[in-house]
Amino acid sequence: MQEPQAIVAGYDGSTEAAEAVSWAARQALLRGLVLHVVHSSMWPLLTRHLGPVPGVSDSGLERSAESILEEGFNQAKAAVPGLTVECTLLHGLPAQQLAGISARQEMVVVGSRGLGGFLGLLVGSVSLELAATASCPVAVIRSDLYPGGPVVVAVDEAGSSAALKDACSLASATGAGLVVVHVRHVPAGYRRFSADSDAEAAAEEVLRTAVRAARALAPAVNVEEVLATDASVPHALLEASQGAAMLVVGTQGHGLVRETIGSIAHAVLHHSHGPVLVSRHTHTEL
Repeated sequence: MQEPQAIVAGYDGSTEAAEAVSWAARQALLRGLVLHVVHSSMWPLLTRHLGPVPGVSDSGLERSAESILEEGFNQAKAAVPGLTVECTLLHGLPAQQLAGISARQEMVVVGSRGLGGFLGLLVGSVSLELAATASCPVAVIRSDLYPGGPVVVAVDEAGSSAALKDACSLASATGAGLVVVHVRHVPAGYRRFSADSDAEAAAEEVLRTAVRAARALAPAVNVEEVLATDASVPHALLEASQGAAMLVVGTQGHGLVRETIGSIAHAVLHHSHGPVLVSRHTHTEL
């Protein structure tokens, strides 16, 4: 398997993007990787007049885009002085451009709001699209409320091996604890039957298997487990991740996302108060 090239951070000049770049810079330092800051300008989609205004120095839409990229570079350098930072100015829709360069990257990091800015894209539109199309994990950063909190990872009946591996890598890099969560979904109004004991035993085995795998992947990390029962899987995950430094969810198996954003991942991305890592590995085998 080819080694990841860098951590990619999308930057558009917003407060959310600045927080994402700072978080990405710290991760790049911890993992010994280059940080690649990217700004995608959509002006070429709207006009061909990108050059400077005659007689006005340092003007024009292309120069404005370059200035935003320089700002992202400075944000990364301020967060982690001495870090190797590369910059690229792209042209086009941000989600498409970021997905296009995501192959073989360690992760793509974006803010919690869409990177469209002036076009009035829906909140989270870029992060939602990236979570469905990127070829590597996608970290969606909100305010880093609990930097000292644990990494929380959701595992489904299939074990969510990619998400578990990403969570272990994150916990190992940061020195955080790891909480493995499995949610046993029980529909609202469901009445208990004798078969419940079998379902609960199966859920406990899923969790035990995931915990054993986590301890093998990250022997130096303190691993805890949570078995939740809830009529709403997103609600249970959000409850379990309160105070977490990161909530990690997968995109394979029976649980969260299958190539597109499903209702559970959609709800988690929109309602989590902290960062979320969507574990995508389209072009790699884990």
